Amino acid sequence: MKNNQVKQSRRPNRPAILPLMVPLMGLLLLSLFLIAPHPAAAADEVDDLKEQLRQLNDQMQSVQKKLEEMEKKSTEKEDDLEYMNERLDKAAFHAATDKVALGVELRTEAQSIHYENMLAAPPALMGGFFSPPAAGGFNGATRAQIQQGMAQMAKNNMIPPPAEADVDNDIIYTNRFRLNLSSKLNDQLSFGGRLAAYKVFGDSTEVKFNRGALGDVTFDGNTASLPHGDTLRVERAFFNFSKDLGSVPISFSLGRRPSTEGAPMEYRNFSTESGSPLASIINWQFDGASLNFGLEDVTSVPGATFKLCYGVGFEGDWGNSYSLSVNQAEVDDVHLFGVISNLYDNGLTNLRFSYAHAWDVTDGFAGLTVMPFIVSKADMDMNGEPEYYFEPNSGGFISRMEPSTNIGDWDAATLLLRHNFIEQFDKDIDFFLSTSWSHTSPSQVSKNPFYEMMGQGLLSSNGDLEDRDGYSLYAGAIFPMPYDARFGLEYNYGSKYWFNFTGAEDSLVGSKLAVRGHVFEGYYHQPVFGKNFFFTLGGQYYDYEYTGSGNPLGEPVKISEATAFDAFNGIVDKVWLGYLSATVRF
Repeated sequence: MKNNQVKQSRRPNRPAILPLMVPLMGLLLLSLFLIAPHPAAAADEVDDLKEQLRQLNDQMQSVQKKLEEMEKKSTEKEDDLEYMNERLDKAAFHAATDKVALGVELRTEAQSIHYENMLAAPPALMGGFFSPPAAGGFNGATRAQIQQGMAQMAKNNMIPPPAEADVDNDIIYTNRFRLNLSSKLNDQLSFGGRLAAYKVFGDSTEVKFNRGALGDVTFDGNTASLPHGDTLRVERAFFNFSKDLGSVPISFSLGRRPSTEGAPMEYRNFSTESGSPLASIINWQFDGASLNFGLEDVTSVPGATFKLCYGVGFEGDWGNSYSLSVNQAEVDDVHLFGVISNLYDNGLTNLRFSYAHAWDVTDGFAGLTVMPFIVSKADMDMNGEPEYYFEPNSGGFISRMEPSTNIGDWDAATLLLRHNFIEQFDKDIDFFLSTSWSHTSPSQVSKNPFYEMMGQGLLSSNGDLEDRDGYSLYAGAIFPMPYDARFGLEYNYGSKYWFNFTGAEDSLVGSKLAVRGHVFEGYYHQPVFGKNFFFTLGGQYYDYEYTGSGNPLGEPVKISEATAFDAFNGIVDKVWLGYLSATVRF
């Protein structure tokens, strides 16, 4: 009833002349008849009167027709007014309720993965860790006894070579679903977020078997970026507050950072630039803050910006076995600080620099995985030395991992050059080149029983704690093809002591940008509806030169010189794979 009343109040008053026309005409005719002279005396006057009445009737019909037209137009205007009011009501309703814009991305991908010359410790050697010292094994031995036994085996050339095998996964399918969220309250305050579910066809366990790489542990840095079942996870959630400080635009942001898939990964992903840190040193989910300054106006350098970043990689005093215990050594939080700066960007050429530092890197991160065997430290011998015990994980039981030691600090820097050659060749050709450096400063050997037994720390073994420098090169070129397609070629190389935090890179093999060795990749993007629906065909070839790519623990060993003692976790030598994907993004 209320809505009807409102609509009635909008209806304009219609003319009230039509209902009075008939009585008025009758009264006029009667008056003329009473005052008219007799017919015999005034015949001519009667004829004149008839003519006047005919003209009056024509005029009245004309007036009536005009009034009908006015009424029709009034009704049409009222309908238009009601239609516009309904449209405005809907717009006001959406403005009041649609606070968040949603974007959807679904990628279905098929891969064929082939490992050549996989290395692993032979079963006979592993069996020695499950046998007591009396039987020639290490189960129940002290650290000194284990290391002396290993040294004696090396002296007598008794260390067996690793077992070798080729491993094929002819076909593996994945689905990756992303729900992008964005909202803008006003010109100064906005929100961004992304929820993601990423799974392998036929698997929702969320936990992988551990081969010694960071991607083998389900933890905070990679939960939404690698296949971990059908659970929808928060990859990003942050707000951004911006304000001009004179001629310098500034923005401040807090939350779960957009720290994955940064430049120049957008070329192989066929997307716009996604993450803030440069992908060559940081591809990692973490929580933190940033403060950005736009410097273009004050420096007259096109696109100049300067951003300060802060994040927490590990929280040591919550949820861990030692967080409320006075008997355990404290494990400090892992804090990260970084700088990201656009040195130049005119739309065709971009030069960007990034630096990152991490304090108190730990010997792992809290997470879940399936260990090949369990190492524990218990009891004491007569000299007060702890004894080490080994138990095979034949049931594939899930273990909760947590760090035991802060093992040192890490630094990294990278410089990225991107250029589009449209002006030089009149072709939409993109090129990028990124050079990077890493530095590790170990502080102590890990207290995790397995790593402690081997004397391993930050890129060090046998208790040799030395600073290390690593280097990386990453380059690529992307060419236009018929039917709006794009063809890309990429290459990257990492040195012996190269280490970065890219454990969230989207790869079923392992982060290619963490490889200590060479990686070659080619891909072909074929749009169907631009970047909203496209197919990608590609391939990668990994050629590892040193062990432990992407792992901060233990000194890297040249793969051609690795022994069985280096292969407790499987060693990847070479991998080649092909992939085909279909992506819907809107």
